[in-house]
This record gives sequence, C-alpha cells and structure tokens, in this order.
Amino acid sequence: MATNRIQERRAQHAKYKKDVQERGKSFYPFAMFHDTVMSLVVVGVIIALAAIWKFDAEHNGGGTHAGLLGKLYDNPADPGTTNFVPRPDWYFYFLFYLLRIFKWPDSVILGTIGIPTICLMLLIALPFVDIRRERRLLRRPVAVVAAILVVLSMGVLTWKGAVAKETLGSETVTKVGAWSQKQGFAGNATAVAGAKIFAQVGCLNCHSYLGTGGGFAGAPDLSPEGAKNKGIKFQIDHLTCPSCINPGSPMPSFKDLGQANLTKLATFLEASKGGK
Repeated sequence: MATNRIQERRAQHAKYKKDVQERGKSFYPFAMFHDTVMSLVVVGVIIALAAIWKFDAEHNGGGTHAGLLGKLYDNPADPGTTNFVPRPDWYFYFLFYLLRIFKWPDSVILGTIGIPTICLMLLIALPFVDIRRERRLLRRPVAVVAAILVVLSMGVLTWKGAVAKETLGSETVTKVGAWSQKQGFAGNATAVAGAKIFAQVGCLNCHSYLGTGGGFAGAPDLSPEGAKNKGIKFQIDHLTCPSCINPGSPMPSFKDLGQANLTKLATFLEASKGGK
C-alpha cells in the first residue's frame, strides 16, 4: 500500500513538472517573486501608516491628542492602582474564558496549556495523517464536522470572553466582610480598606488568610500576622522592600501602591490577630 502511494505521488509530481514545462510557470522564481513584491508592498503600507500616525499626531499636539489615525499614547499608567481589570486582546478571548472554566490551581494548567497544546499538535499532524487527494466536502464528513465544531467552539468562547464581566478580586473581595467580623476590625475603616486591597492585589496567590488562598509553598498564613505585634512601620517597610527586611525573600515589592495604600494594608495586617 505504501509503495503504491509513493509511486502515485511520483507520477503526479512528474505530471506536474511536465505541465509546468508545457503550459505553466514554476513556483520558483515566478510565484516567489510575486509573493516577495506583495510582501514588500504590505510592509511599505504599514510603515507609511505608522509614519502618518506619528507625524500627524505630533502635529496636533502629540501625547494624548488624537491625530488622523489616533493618539500616540494614553494617559500614563498608575502603578499604584487597585481597580484596574486587565483584559487580553480579542484574539485571546477564548483562552481568557477558559480560565473561568478551569479554576486555579487544580485545573488551570489543563485549560491554558493542555487543551491548546493538544489541539495544536493535532493541527500540525493533520497533513501527515490525511494524505488523500479527495477534497470534496461531501466526501470528507469527519473533517467537515471537526472543522465546524472547532469554529463553533472558538466562536462561542471568544464571544463569552468578550462579554464576560470581570471585577478585580471579585472572588475574595466578597469575603472582606466575613474577615472583618472574625478578626474584629469591622469598625476600623482603614483596616477594612486594607483588607480590600489585600484581596485585590494578588496577595492570596501566595499567602493564605482564614482558609483562603495559599498557592505558594512556604508563604506564611497571614491570619495571625497582627498577633506578632511588629507594628505599622515594620509592615510598611516590609511591603516596600521585602528583601531588605528578610534577605533572600522571593516576595515582590509593593511600593508602587503608594504610601496611603501601604498604610491601609499595614493596618489590616496589624489588625489580623488570628480570628475569634
């Protein structure tokens, strides 16, 4: 069977070469030349649009002032923000929504790496597995059904990802009320505000607090942090430069939150005595 296929492909290639000599042009150099010229045209158009965008925007004031093709950049980012909700570009919406289906930490690897990798491997292997010359859709039901299912699934996931409503730290911010009651700082507005910051900026990706979080081995439970009586200043200094306080600490710096937010976060940590 394999020998017959090889002979058939050799015969088809010989026929192709004969047809090219008699009534056609070979791929190289003719088609390659056309592709190269078209690629240069596309790159030239992109460069021209980029130049028009930059010089026109600068002519209209530059910065955040819009030109014919838009503004050069938006307002400077605030590194201390706690309410920015990051969202991917539209072509990653399908993967973005998979993260809502496959939750951290148990199954997120399957959704973000496992499934896309398997699909990509199947796509790469397809030309080597299906070597039939039949291309009529009605005689390729498996391929047609598979293509339809892929398009539908990608379309649905992209749409669901586009309309999904995200609230930063939404799954943990709702627990702040319970935390404040258990820890006894419900009447301390600064500590409550610090608890919200704690829930929003990703502290629970590593640390645990009253049974929530704890995704990094070795990161301490911060529920009884205030019982150690380290003081507000120590907490602020530690949040500003963790490795300065504990040499070799893998904890990142949170100095970009700003002094006001660091004070709130430190007050929350000092008010956390371990729960009643």
